[in-house]
Amino acid sequence: MNKKILVVDDEPGIVSAIAYALRREGYEVDTAGDGEEALGKVSTFQPDALVLDVMMPRMSGYDVCRKLENRSDIGIILLTVKNDIVDKIIGLELGADDYMTKPFEIRELLARVKALLRRLDKKAGGDTKTELIQYGTLKVQPDHRSVQIAGDQLDLTPKEFDLLLLLLSHPQRVYMREELLEQVWEMDYAGGTRTVDIHIQRLRKKLGDPYQNILQTVYGVGYKAVPAGDYS
Repeated sequence: MNKKILVVDDEPGIVSAIAYALRREGYEVDTAGDGEEALGKVSTFQPDALVLDVMMPRMSGYDVCRKLENRSDIGIILLTVKNDIVDKIIGLELGADDYMTKPFEIRELLARVKALLRRLDKKAGGDTKTELIQYGTLKVQPDHRSVQIAGDQLDLTPKEFDLLLLLLSHPQRVYMREELLEQVWEMDYAGGTRTVDIHIQRLRKKLGDPYQNILQTVYGVGYKAVPAGDYS
C-alpha cells in the first residue's frame, strides 16, 4: 500500500505544487488549507506523514503539532517562512520531526519525506529495546511506550519518551548532544543541541525526586543514565 501524505498550507499554489510532486513519486496525497481542516483529515485520511505549514489561519502548524504530540505513528515536516532558530526549536519541541524554510526546492522536500518515512518504518519495525526497564518504582515499558512511577502514568511526549528510552537502554554510556539529536530526532541540526537540553530538563521535572537524578550531565560532553542497580 502506498504511503499517505497530508499537505497542509493556506497557499493553494504551494499545496498544488507539493501534492503534484508527491503524487508523481507514488504517494497517496490529500490536502488541507488550515489546521482545523488538517486535524479532520488526520482522522479520515489517516496519513503516515504531514507536510505542515506553520503560519495559517484558524489554527497554526504549532497548534496542530500540540494536538498530535502523542501520535508517534505520524511524521511531521514543518514549513516556515521564518529563519529564526527559536522558531525551529519550538517546532521540534512540539513533536515535529523535521523542518524546511520557505522558499525550498521540491526535490529536497521529497528527499526529506522519503527519509522521514524510512525512519518511521524502522521505528515501527521494533529495532529498539523491548523488555521492561525498572529503576525502583520507575517502570519503562517500550512495547507500550509507557512510563510509570509507583503505578502512576507519566505524560511524556514521543520525543521525551524516545530520549529517556535511549539513555536508560544504555546506562553509563555517555552521549554527546549531537548524538542524541541524531538518534532521537534523526537529523543533523546545526546549532540545535539546545533542544536536547530542554528535553532533558523537562524529563527531569516530570520524573521528580529521586528519579530526576538518573539522567546525569557530563559537563562539556552531554548526558548519561546511571545504572538501574543504583535505584533497586
